[in-house]
Amino acid sequence: MPKSRLRKKKSPYTPKSEVAERKAVKIGPRPWIAPLMIGLFLFGLLWIVVYYITRGDIPLMRDLGAWNLLVGFTFIAAGFGVSTRWR
Repeated sequence: MPKSRLRKKKSPYTPKSEVAERKAVKIGPRPWIAPLMIGLFLFGLLWIVVYYITRGDIPLMRDLGAWNLLVGFTFIAAGFGVSTRWR
C-alpha cells in the first residue's frame, strides 16, 4: 500500500481588522452597588425588627398591620436583586 504524503501544518491566517485593533472598553466596578445592597438588607431587617419590638404601635405600622412583614421582606428581596449586579 503506498504511503500518503505528509501535509505540513500551516498556521491559520487571521486577517487584521479594525475591530481586532480596537481596545475593549472595560466597565469598571460600580462602587455604589455593595453599600446599596447592604443598606437594603439592613433596612428590611430593621423594619421587621421594629415592627415586632413595638408590636405595630407606630402610626404607619399600625395602618399596615401584618403587611409590615411583606414590606420588610420586599426590601430584603430588593437587596438580593441588587446583589446580582455585584461583581
